[in-house]
Amino acid sequence: MRIRQFGDPTLRRPAEPVTEIDAEVRAICATMVEAMLRANGAGLAAPQIGISKRIIVLDVEGQFHVLINPELVLVEGETEELSEGCLSLPGVSAPVTRGSRATIAGTTLDGERIEITGEGLLARAIQHEMDHLNGHLFIDHLTPARRKSAVQEYKRKQKHEEA
Repeated sequence: MRIRQFGDPTLRRPAEPVTEIDAEVRAICATMVEAMLRANGAGLAAPQIGISKRIIVLDVEGQFHVLINPELVLVEGETEELSEGCLSLPGVSAPVTRGSRATIAGTTLDGERIEITGEGLLARAIQHEMDHLNGHLFIDHLTPARRKSAVQEYKRKQKHEEA
């Protein structure tokens, strides 16, 4: 399954909650993990593969998680402005300000309710993937001028790849 790119309407819709962890949800999760690993990503949300469900996968600094119906519990710490990219806007990065520590709660594929607190890259990945579940992209955190520049850069790269 391919990762949906900027402009795909699924990326802009808030994702629906998962009502049951069944074979279909497990298959979606397996597909997401495969797509994330194939793209060398740190995380992936179900809308990025065209499925409007509240599911994320994370693979950051030796921590691997699959979370169903995750909720952002807390973002705290110093804010950091770091370069951020996205598998749905390949080849584009821009400085995004996020909290340096984030806590997320969700359900594992085994039905266990867990809470994860991350700092640094994991905190950033948590916030980034939660944005996807709410229909937002990292470029939404940019100033209008930076957002326009990032979109233009994406379009240029896409045009170049098609040529």
